[in-house]
Parts: sequence; structure tokens; C-alpha cells
Amino acid sequence: MSGFIEGVGRDQVTLFPDCLDDFVAADSAVRVVDAFVDGLDLKALGFEVEAAATGRPGYHPGMLLKLFVYGYLNQLTSSRRLEREAGRNLEVMWLTGRLAPDFKTIADFRRDHGVAIQGACREFVLLCARVGLFAGSSVAIDGSKFLAVNSRDKNFTPAKIERRRKELEETVARYLKQIESADRQASDVAEGRVAYFEEKIAALKAQMSKLDPIEAAVERSEDAQVSLTDPDARSMPHRGGGIVGYNVQTAVDTKSHMIIAHEVVMTGSDRHQLHGMAMKAKTMLGVARLEVTADRGYYTGQELKACEDDGVAASVPRPQTSNNQHKGLFGKQDFIFDAGADAYACPAGEKLTYRYTREEGGNQIRRYWTSACPTCPLKASCTPAKERRVSRWEHEDVLERVQDRLDRNPEAMRVRRTTVEHAFGTLKAWMGYTHFRMKTKRHVTTEFSLHALAYNLKRAMKLIGIAPLIAELRT
Repeated sequence: MSGFIEGVGRDQVTLFPDCLDDFVAADSAVRVVDAFVDGLDLKALGFEVEAAATGRPGYHPGMLLKLFVYGYLNQLTSSRRLEREAGRNLEVMWLTGRLAPDFKTIADFRRDHGVAIQGACREFVLLCARVGLFAGSSVAIDGSKFLAVNSRDKNFTPAKIERRRKELEETVARYLKQIESADRQASDVAEGRVAYFEEKIAALKAQMSKLDPIEAAVERSEDAQVSLTDPDARSMPHRGGGIVGYNVQTAVDTKSHMIIAHEVVMTGSDRHQLHGMAMKAKTMLGVARLEVTADRGYYTGQELKACEDDGVAASVPRPQTSNNQHKGLFGKQDFIFDAGADAYACPAGEKLTYRYTREEGGNQIRRYWTSACPTCPLKASCTPAKERRVSRWEHEDVLERVQDRLDRNPEAMRVRRTTVEHAFGTLKAWMGYTHFRMKTKRHVTTEFSLHALAYNLKRAMKLIGIAPLIAELRT
């Protein structure tokens, strides 16, 4: 093999042993992980930093936290894989001081320190805010469904149980007919078939008997749903179908595309998540006023009113809930409200005056109409009823200001899409097809916090560079 670059022999002995630090580049991401964890107040975050007075000494939580952050930064989320890396990966050896904890110790650390790990994730967000990586007062909010460790076959609702029981009964009936047919054939083959079908029927009846306790559990459940593998996982609609998993809510900075705040919820709808996520982001950024963009799935009058009351200017498109436009009729936006006169001006120039107020779903709804509708030349383009009636929520002005912000900034929805969906796309690519590995909402929240921390670390290294970031972490 002459003429090629030759390596060092495996049995070559060196006079001066190599230093482990020489194998880790100065601009390696592992040095950022080391500096970040060393700068944390682990005791204040909730990690156990006091060594036990008796017994075998344990591993320092800082070392285990470094191992996990490095692992999630490099898509090594399994405790068994981290155990293997600790014995062969030079960067991990450098990071842990050549310590190699077993997989059970690694897994237990993540399981037992969920709240503290989530606190470490928040600490890095606060650091990035101090450095000036964020836009300051503008975030995009969105939710995405993530798969849990629970197959659809292990999730039950009343409809699924009924459908499953019916399928089993039909299968049993089909086997019984086949047994009846086989009984008319006197042969050894027929006897073997009968024995086979009877065995299948016994197995199906055993499955049917297992549905009874599951059905009782579904009836006791608050949301009429039970998951056997992960009890907190829920069946949620997703892209025309459904998945069993969690709805992960995030607030992402529009400038850096970094995750400011996140939360794992067990409901598939986003309708009641806007205000809570906006306040989490507002608290993390420490601003008096926050601009938020979200898609139409978050549009709820009460949520938008709560946001405005707490200094959050939300931009959320209004969903089309009326079929008037599809029918070629005037929409509500064609009726202009005059606050001074407390009346609506219709496209024909008539005034729809206030008539009465009624309560709908806890909201006070005011009703307006005019007596000029029967003789109006535009009635055919307005309503097939006797007169066109317009409803107005008591806080409709809040919704009008939301629409005004969207009209003044038509690019808001494009910015939202390119901001928050960038984070979700990256995270799901990292997590792979199975998404979450842990079970129950508490542990899943910890797992996503580690993913969010790794994502933010990569974004920060990309935006300001590794050396400047290490300098900031050590100040």
C-alpha cells in the first residue's frame, strides 16, 4: 500500500501520552455544553448537589446533565446509547472526565430531575434574552401533534370499543359458520379444521372479555378516553386522520427562530392555548407589551380579550364560520359599525339599530337590524330571511382591533409560518418517526425541554458563533 497516507500502528507506544483535550477542537459544540452547565446554579434549579454521607458516592448531577444535553444535541436520546458513547466517544470522555455511568443511572437521572431540567432550559432562554438574540417583543405561537409511546390499537374511546366488539362478534359468527360447514364433512381434515376454529373462537372471546374492564375505565375517564401504554396520551385529529400523542405548544421568537416557551398539553385543539402561551413568552422576555401571531385555530374571543387585557397584541385571522360568502351574500365585514350611533351601516346605506341583548355561552350578544329590508333592492344579495340581523359581542371592538392589525401587516401570517414551523420541522426530524420515548405528560415535558434546549443551543451557536457564546456563558 505504498504511496498512500499511512496511519499510526495500533500497538505503537508514545513517550508522552496524548492529552484528551487535544482531541477536542476549540470550536467544538461540546465546549458550549460544558460552559453552559458549569455556569448553572444547580442547587437553585433543584438538582441534588449534596453528596450522601454514607454509602457509595454517586455521580455529580452536573456531569449527568452535560451528558444529556450533549446527547440531545447530537440526537442521542437513548440512555443505552449514551452509556455506549461514554466508553468510546472522545468528546463524551472529555465532557464527563472519562466517567461511564450505566444506562439505568442515566435514565433515572432524567426521570427524577424533570423540573430541574426544565429550569435549565429556561435559564438558557434568559441568557439569550440578555445577549440580545431575540426580537424583543414579537413571537409566533403554534401547536403540533407529537406521537406518544402508545399505538392507536392501545387507545380506546366508546366508539372504538363498540367498533372492536362488533368486529370480534362478526369474526366469531364467521368461524361458527365454518365449523358448521366442516361438521358436514366427515374426514380427518374436517376435524382438524373444527379444532382450529374452536381455538380461534376461544381466543376471540378472551379478547371480548378484556374489553369489559376497559369500557368501565373509559366511562370513569373525564374525557371518555383511555390509553393503555401511556395513560396520559390522547387520540387527536391530525391531517385528516388521527394520532395518539400530545399537543406541543411553542412560542418562537420571530428574529432568531428560538423557542421562548413551550408546554405539552393533552387536548388536540389550540382554541384555549393562546393567552397561556403568550403570558409564558411575555414573562420569559420580561417585556411590558408583546406582539403575538397565531393561526386561525387559536381564534377565540375570550382568549383575545384576555391577551389584550394583559398587554399582548395578538394577530390571529378570523375563521370563516358563515356560509354567506359561499352563497354570494354579503358577509358581516360588509356592515360597518358606528360606535357613536350604536348602529351598523349596511351596503344599501340603511342603518341597523340596536334591538336587544341576549346571553349565548356566557357571552352578551347584542342584536341589530332594520325594518327597511323587505323593500331593499339589494335584499337578494343580503339575506333570504325577512330581514338581515347582525350580532355583536359586547367586546367586539377587541376583535376589530385584531383584524385591523392583520390588515395593516399582511405579511404577519407568512412570518408566523416561516418562524414556528421551522422549529417544529427541525425537532421532528431530530426526534425521528417515534417522536417521544418517555411516558406520561410529566416525563414527556422533560423530554421536550431537552429537545428545545438542544435546538436553542444550535441556533445560538449558528447566530453568534461558538467562541462568543462560550465567552457569554462564562461571564
